[in-house]
Amino acid sequence: MSLALETKSSLESQLPPELAAAALAKHTVNGAIERPSGLLEELTSGSPPAGASYPTAPPEPRDLAETGLSEGLVDSLLLKALLSRVTATGGDLARQSCLSHAIVSTALTRMRDELLVVIKGQAGGDYLYQLSEAGHTRARQHAEHANYAEAAPVPLAAYERAIRAQAIGQTRVTIDSLRQAFDGLTVGDEMLSLIAQAVSDGRGLFLFGAPGNGKTTIAELLCSSFGKHLWIPRTVIVGTDLLRLYDESCHEPAEVEALRGVRYDRRWVLIKRPTVVVGGELTLEQLDPSFCPASGVSEAPVQMKANGGVLVIDDFGRQRVSSTELLNRLIVPLEKQFDYLSLASGRQARIPFEMLCVLSTNLEPRELVDEAFLRRIPYKVEVTDPSVEQFHELFAFYGERLGVKVLPGVVETLLATHYAPSQRAMRFCHPRDLLRQAKNYCVVHGRPIVADQESLGVAVRNYFAGL
Repeated sequence: MSLALETKSSLESQLPPELAAAALAKHTVNGAIERPSGLLEELTSGSPPAGASYPTAPPEPRDLAETGLSEGLVDSLLLKALLSRVTATGGDLARQSCLSHAIVSTALTRMRDELLVVIKGQAGGDYLYQLSEAGHTRARQHAEHANYAEAAPVPLAAYERAIRAQAIGQTRVTIDSLRQAFDGLTVGDEMLSLIAQAVSDGRGLFLFGAPGNGKTTIAELLCSSFGKHLWIPRTVIVGTDLLRLYDESCHEPAEVEALRGVRYDRRWVLIKRPTVVVGGELTLEQLDPSFCPASGVSEAPVQMKANGGVLVIDDFGRQRVSSTELLNRLIVPLEKQFDYLSLASGRQARIPFEMLCVLSTNLEPRELVDEAFLRRIPYKVEVTDPSVEQFHELFAFYGERLGVKVLPGVVETLLATHYAPSQRAMRFCHPRDLLRQAKNYCVVHGRPIVADQESLGVAVRNYFAGL
């Protein structure tokens, strides 16, 4: 079911993200265009069945005006596509541009009238198109400016409406949904409550504590407590600037069987809510678009790719820039929920900043930033060491998961022999890591897969290496 359907009551607010504009009385695309009164019902007719786990698919635009794009932009994309393909059918160009066959056919007819393309023949019931000499010249001119010829972009305003409608703040996070997301982790009720409050607030969260207690894992699993999916455009257009948003290294497409064969706006991709993790390599430059002169397209910055999900700044305080500089850059977006990007054309664009920003660090927050900054990140959650009871539970849990038999009393002996004398702190990762090493020792020596004093003793010597 659509996130908008779950959170708002009016019919207009139940529309899928991008197309909220189409349900308005007017929509501006090179001037105001009146919308037919029956469009609202048409847009809502494509909703997924009750109980569906994905937001409503954005309906396929019926004409160029509903795409929010100009004739010149669409013609440019199609001409450049033909320049690289030599010949292509209308269907080929529709698939490449992610526009409907009707919109592409109208554009090709227009370009035929302008003597830019010619019909070369027929293929499978479709016309085969080729550039004319004038078309070659025009296509090369467009390619010199920007050779991008992939999916047609989505206007920034439509992208912003979509992200606002699907924001994590529109979902209701409960202790139970968070506990389900953390299934397999040992998280105390008090910490679970604090994290749930931070997620509900949807602004910023400090996770701090000793290494090895699962801060990064907790941050990465937070997305599972929200709605599972959201729609994002492949590319966003701001004036004449193109921002490539969809990134396979950050976004995982959602395979939804019910969408197969459904006609919807293919400029949008249904993805699993993103968790974008950046660490010590993060620089201020990564928070602005990266322009590629060869393609004429800018790569969207990391915070834009994290919209609708979680941005994890891991090892906060160990970046190439100071923590103060980094927070100076993020403080306004965290408070106002929008950010300003400097684009290749020189213009600035305001984009939504709709994500949970998690700062994960091994250091005390007050050691990193002053009180003024700490006020702006309202939730600070310390991820503490496990208790003795939790340590035993973790050995039992990972022993079962890894197929290692944990002998009675061996954990008590481990603590008494290798932890108490040196006052070594227990960490949540120790049971898993020690059992893995104990298992490997048993495998290579042909012993039964058992965690006993011998196998765990070897694991301790390897793992801690005299520390």
